[in-house]
Amino acid sequence: MELLTSSYFALFIIISIGFILGNIKIKNISLDISAVIFVALVFGHFGITIPKDFQRMGLVLFLFTIGIQAGPGFFSAFREKGKSLIILAFVLVFSGGITAAVLAMLLDIDADILSGLFTGALTSTPGLAAAIDITGSPLASIGYGIAYPFGVIGVILFVRLLPKIMNLNIKDAEQSFEKSQLVSNPQFIKRNFVVENENVVGKSLSELKVRTMTRAVISRVLHQDGLAITPTKDTILQKGDIVKAVGPEGSMNKVELLLGPVTKHKIPLNKRYDVRPVLVTKSEVINKTIGELNILNTYSANITRIRRSGIDLAPTPNTRLLLGDKVVIAASVDNIKQVSEAFGDDSKRLSDTDFLPISLGIVMGVLVGKVSLVAGSMSFSLGLSGGVLLTSLVLGRVGKTGPILWTMTGAANNLLRQLGLLLFLASVGTSAGGLIVSTFQQYGFELFLVGGAITLVPMILGVFLGKRILKIDILTMLGGLTGSMTSTPGLAAIDSMTDSEAPAIAYATVYPASMVFVIIVVQLLGLMG
Repeated sequence: MELLTSSYFALFIIISIGFILGNIKIKNISLDISAVIFVALVFGHFGITIPKDFQRMGLVLFLFTIGIQAGPGFFSAFREKGKSLIILAFVLVFSGGITAAVLAMLLDIDADILSGLFTGALTSTPGLAAAIDITGSPLASIGYGIAYPFGVIGVILFVRLLPKIMNLNIKDAEQSFEKSQLVSNPQFIKRNFVVENENVVGKSLSELKVRTMTRAVISRVLHQDGLAITPTKDTILQKGDIVKAVGPEGSMNKVELLLGPVTKHKIPLNKRYDVRPVLVTKSEVINKTIGELNILNTYSANITRIRRSGIDLAPTPNTRLLLGDKVVIAASVDNIKQVSEAFGDDSKRLSDTDFLPISLGIVMGVLVGKVSLVAGSMSFSLGLSGGVLLTSLVLGRVGKTGPILWTMTGAANNLLRQLGLLLFLASVGTSAGGLIVSTFQQYGFELFLVGGAITLVPMILGVFLGKRILKIDILTMLGGLTGSMTSTPGLAAIDSMTDSEAPAIAYATVYPASMVFVIIVVQLLGLMG
């Protein structure tokens, strides 16, 4: 069909068929968006290819949006779980190298082909570049071509079937993960307390350091004269005052010890007093700390809590505000209007997408990937994938540089992520599909099995290590497995299985380290030649 020679027509045919097949469920299992790559493999076998430029464009869009989304939580996750995930990545990559070396010795496989088999099994293009540079032989490319198709398909099938094999429900895992998140970010409650502790009577809130001592925010005070006020740091507490506190359950106990017992006495809402959620959309306040904004002194207003990505956060002077945060403000009616204007509170702003930060970020990522690091006789670079991902993680964490906002709304991020993913899968699939039959005819089935073993053995070992020894939850493990295997299609498969960000954060945590480990192993395999 002549139309199929047109790359853009073939691209959208592959995507359309992929979506149709991806929606088919067999025993409650479906391929979802991952079906696109299987359709692309068939098209590639019949000589229809999608240009490599689509692959690169899709790759950078997909990884950039992952990094921007994961950036704010990446570094905290690295501190909390980084050690376990890096161990997982190290074991997976080096066990893959050991598997490759052992099979090469047993089956007398050429060392140049072996380097290609290893990098193809882990779908690592930067690793292949290092292998070609070390061996100077086209055999590395052939080995890569043999192992790559199963490296892509095997990881996808493994991560999609793993929850079923382990008899785990992804939705249950999401709920467990959310509960674990609530341990560090517990839900907020409100309680009223009567000031009876003689040690606090006659002292100001700043002297008592209530927020520091309890992690709770005092949002209202009712004095004995019946006047309900929005407290400031200079508000003096008197015996019998009713104080309203907002914070986690644990903080309420501390407030009770500090001030006095809980009371059911309500503080009447003054007509000139309001409590209102406000969206953070103004560039002037994004990425600034609550302390820097100083709204308590400027507007006599309190931020009682921050809602971010479905989680309530305890506001502290060091908390940085991000685009799309919903902050709950307590202040007088007149002042709350001013605070609302200062923060933006423009829901339409969240539907806008500025492409300048996206293009600048990708340009910087490409340049970072080009930088080569030399250590003695060994050298490596992050390559396109690692450079874009690392840069976007940093930009996502920074949030804002001068007038440039690196963050983007969830809707914009999801759209660009899926677009990039579709372009990437279609191009990768057609490229790999064209190699399957020819490589089998030329080299037989043996090297396919070797490549498959290099893909599967480390992942099986990784599951045992992650579950039995490192005690990693299934969502984090899935992301850690695909990141350790440097498998973007594998992450794509997980991305369609869950709404949780845990896999993407885990993937982003281990991916840069895995890139380095792969290149080191390639250098070591090269010594076998």
